[in-house]
Amino acid sequence: MKPNGPKVVALGGGHGLYASLSALRRVTDRLTAIVTVADDGGSSGRLRRELGVLPPGDLRMALAALCGDDEWGQTWRDVVQHRFRSEGDLQGHAVGNLLIVALWELLGQEAAVDGLDWVGRLLGAHGRVLPMAAVPMDIVAEVRGADPARPDEITHVKGQVACAKTPGSVLGVSLVPADPPACPEALAAVDDADWIVFGPGSWFTSVLPHLKVPALARALAGSRARRAVALNLAPQPGETDDFSPQTHLEVLRAHAPGLSVDVVLADRGVVDDPAALDKAVQEIGGRLVLADVAAEDAAEDGSPRHEPARLAQAFVQIFSE
Repeated sequence: MKPNGPKVVALGGGHGLYASLSALRRVTDRLTAIVTVADDGGSSGRLRRELGVLPPGDLRMALAALCGDDEWGQTWRDVVQHRFRSEGDLQGHAVGNLLIVALWELLGQEAAVDGLDWVGRLLGAHGRVLPMAAVPMDIVAEVRGADPARPDEITHVKGQVACAKTPGSVLGVSLVPADPPACPEALAAVDDADWIVFGPGSWFTSVLPHLKVPALARALAGSRARRAVALNLAPQPGETDDFSPQTHLEVLRAHAPGLSVDVVLADRGVVDDPAALDKAVQEIGGRLVLADVAAEDAAEDGSPRHEPARLAQAFVQIFSE
């Protein structure tokens, strides 16, 4: 970790944000994660429905990513990520989800950020984790061909899990409620940032939702910070099937026409047409950085994954230029 590095805000959720934070914590000690709060599946969905709280799962993963490489950090990372296996009500619940929700109950749900800060202190997290909004929300996807029998029909699919698994082509996303209250601490972090990092991650359900929170979108567009986009290593099944790297940028631009981008980072080995991608990057005002950021081994599900050390080195290069 580089002491007194740039003030970096990373946006996303799930495994993509985990990869980004695992790298960025090696680059700077002034790091803030702003996390989607629209998950409605698994342990998070159950806690959300039962207790009316923000879904804690993506927040937990971000905190786990910020754990250090020492024994304390790695032990607590494993604890908060541990899921119970039973025949009863605890089946599938992550320990970290229950810990976060317990703190929210003790401190009051209006103190959501305080609860996350307490967990961060326990874990020795190298950075801060904030929700993108103060209330839970639902993602609504506009989908063409969700019904294979009507390939040209456009329908709306509600819920993060349903959006991620829907057949057909996702054209765009919106949020319910449409104007959720943004987390004040998140707005302050964006305003104070030197760099804002979008992605990698599930494009429609983890990255783009930040741009649909009106107050947060205005802060992101108006911040003095420079903006970097880290592209995925492969299309996301069910969300971005057959998307080229430049298609991801076109969708980003469609959801946030006023957002300027300074740098786009892509893995050298997965870009089939560097000239086409470079042209797409220039059209949004940025420059393309190609680097070897993929790990040699795949994730547990067989998908490609970012190597934290390689991704960290790419960010060092980007932030220093």
